[in-house]
Amino acid sequence: MSPTPIRWIAFAQTRCLAIGTPIEVATAVKTFTDAQPEVSVLAFDAVSSRPVEIDLRGSLDEVLARLPPAATLEPTSETRTVGRPKLGVVPKEITLLPRHWEWLASQPGSASVVLRKLVEQAMRASGDTDRVRQTQEATYRFMQAMAGNAVGYEEASRALFAGDLAAFREHTTTWAQDVREHALRLAEG
Repeated sequence: MSPTPIRWIAFAQTRCLAIGTPIEVATAVKTFTDAQPEVSVLAFDAVSSRPVEIDLRGSLDEVLARLPPAATLEPTSETRTVGRPKLGVVPKEITLLPRHWEWLASQPGSASVVLRKLVEQAMRASGDTDRVRQTQEATYRFMQAMAGNAVGYEEASRALFAGDLAAFREHTTTWAQDVREHALRLAEG
């Protein structure tokens, strides 16, 4: 299975400049800022709303060469090979109390197997709650950056965290169209 492609979005003040792959967005931002260097441009991860830094110094080729490696990867179809599948296991250190280690030691299988099973159970049990929280956090991050001074911002924030999409729509009606549309897309996510 291919990883979900990374999508970025960029705004020139309150106008959506580009949405797409990092290469597409960086290209649009570079072209725009070369023509209008006085206009402020902000770029975000289109899903998480985390800010994205694009180093615009030099030529377009230099800008694209400086993009993070993960941003320049194109989705590919993976070919299946014979043998054990690559699970993508990542070793990291965890800290537990002695009683937790004792309990893990008493379980069938290794501590890693037991912990993976516990994490999977927790993920299934809290999946919907986690998705709602992540959607709200991404929407709020975007709102804070792009509409923090806009009329209705506080009310829209309260409606967002109350899960009241109708009130959220109502309190964002005066926002710039592109900012409002992306905020609604995120909130409905």
